[in-house]
Amino acid sequence: MEQAVIVYLILRGGQFGAPHERQSVQVLEDRLQQVVSYAGVGEFDGDQFGEGKCTLYLYGPDAEKLFLVIEPVLRSAPVAAGGYAIKRFGAAVDLDAKEVRVSW
Repeated sequence: MEQAVIVYLILRGGQFGAPHERQSVQVLEDRLQQVVSYAGVGEFDGDQFGEGKCTLYLYGPDAEKLFLVIEPVLRSAPVAAGGYAIKRFGAAVDLDAKEVRVSW
C-alpha cells in the first residue's frame, strides 16, 4: 500500500515565491531526498509551485515513519516556517484514506 506525506510551504514572494525562496526550497528538497533515501522509508517525488505556496510530495509504505524522518528537517528549515503536512494513510484513489494534518 502506498501512503504519502504532502508538505505545504507558504511562500511570501508572489504566486511562485521570490528567487531566494525557490532556492531555499531546492536546498530543502535535496535534504529531504537524502534523509528519506538514507532511512529507506520512501521517496521524494517532486514539487509544485503556485498560488503562493509550494507543495512537496513524498511517498512510502508508512506515512508515519516517513514523517518522523522528515520532521526534523522541516522544523529546522526557515523556508518551512508556518507550513504544514498532510499524512495520508492510503492510496490517492482511496477516498476513505485517513488523513492527519501536522503543523510545526
